Amino acid sequence: MTIPGNLLTTAMAVMPHTDVDQALKAALSLDVPFWPQLPLHSYYEDMYVQASEHFPGIQLNLPDRTLSFSFEKFIQEIEQTAARFETPEYFDISATYSAVYHRFLALDLADRPAIRGQIEGPVSLGMNILDQDKRPIVFDDNVRPFLLEFLSRRVNVQLQNLKKLNSNAFMFIDEPGLQFVFSGMSGYSDLAAKRDLETFLSLVDRPVGIHLCGNPDWDFLLNLDINVLSLDTCSNGEIFTSYTASIRAFLDRGGIIVWGGIPTNIEPFEKETIASIESRLKSLWEKLTKSGIDRELLLSQSMLSPATCCLVNAEREGTVEKAFALTKQLSAKLRAEYCLN
Repeated sequence: MTIPGNLLTTAMAVMPHTDVDQALKAALSLDVPFWPQLPLHSYYEDMYVQASEHFPGIQLNLPDRTLSFSFEKFIQEIEQTAARFETPEYFDISATYSAVYHRFLALDLADRPAIRGQIEGPVSLGMNILDQDKRPIVFDDNVRPFLLEFLSRRVNVQLQNLKKLNSNAFMFIDEPGLQFVFSGMSGYSDLAAKRDLETFLSLVDRPVGIHLCGNPDWDFLLNLDINVLSLDTCSNGEIFTSYTASIRAFLDRGGIIVWGGIPTNIEPFEKETIASIESRLKSLWEKLTKSGIDRELLLSQSMLSPATCCLVNAEREGTVEKAFALTKQLSAKLRAEYCLN
């Protein structure tokens, strides 16, 4: 199992498309493809809803597009769910919850350098879903341990399925909620998040990475037991590259950094050129090399991606497709310049 670097391309999975074929075509246009998540196609594909399939206590209201939790319902359903722990397919994503996932699994992707899946992480899911008292379920000592176990099984069954297609398959754990952990406003401390993520990661098969678009404590993330870290370097690159010691240690452990350098929202995208994006990335890399990180090592353990997910402008302006194409163009240019295979 090898996660490729050498500035190959991938992207975030949440996409604005309602046309399933168009979304899948875009995802397959990158070096390391993934199966798209399409919340505008169906509320089932909202990243929180999708991750919560079969979780005891969940209350899904499709007409109102709301997701909540009942502790009473949790108690009623937990034994039934626990009894299915040795039934892998129970923890897989059903066709109802994804229009694309099973189509992706039917493709021949053995010749790709890698493929990728994803699921919402326990911190973000636990903070986003509220119980009957409007309290995030991550605070409930009865619910949280079960959530960690439940999601780890969801990660592992998906990764096993992907590895049947490509031995270099890996998973992203999407954790947008981590940025709020360090805001001092969530009530869920960084120590609690570290404890829970370490427990969760100890249950998860490898390779696995964390993706987020926000700005957490990068020391915290870089020192977790993960293989990949994906971030928005348009917004957070200068801050991220100031964590030199942790970045060096992460690279020395074989970690891969996914540099999200290409904006996907239409206004910032239209302000950029390939030259401006290239200049910004090179400036970040130069900062790290001046601090003593070997450039060859850094680039060989780096990938490129758009900066963030985007839920607008799919059919009208096609900004997502344009951002994907620009990511590929930039990758080809830099790979040629740095003689990367």
